[in-house]
Amino acid sequence: MGTRFLLALCLVLLVLGFEVQGAQLPQQDEPPSPALLTQVQESLSSYWESAKAAAQKLYQKTYLPAVDEKLRDLYSKSTAAMSTYTGIFTDQVLSVLKGEE
Repeated sequence: MGTRFLLALCLVLLVLGFEVQGAQLPQQDEPPSPALLTQVQESLSSYWESAKAAAQKLYQKTYLPAVDEKLRDLYSKSTAAMSTYTGIFTDQVLSVLKGEE
């Protein structure tokens, strides 16, 4: 799973690097126009969407139900423990702020 992820990440970075190299424009003295900013925003948005789609496909290929179940169990146990410790911490803070009666 690790090598597939690294390979996909390297490919995405390589494509983005070649795209940035090819999109270099000569320096101009006038400020960039809103149309250029819109194009950059749309370009970044499309890159983000394609990266999300590639990550989703990679996740679907490497999905393991046993690992998913373990992660869900770990999450539920840790949130239960954190809520307990948060309650204890809140009680301690309130007792310090309230002082002795």
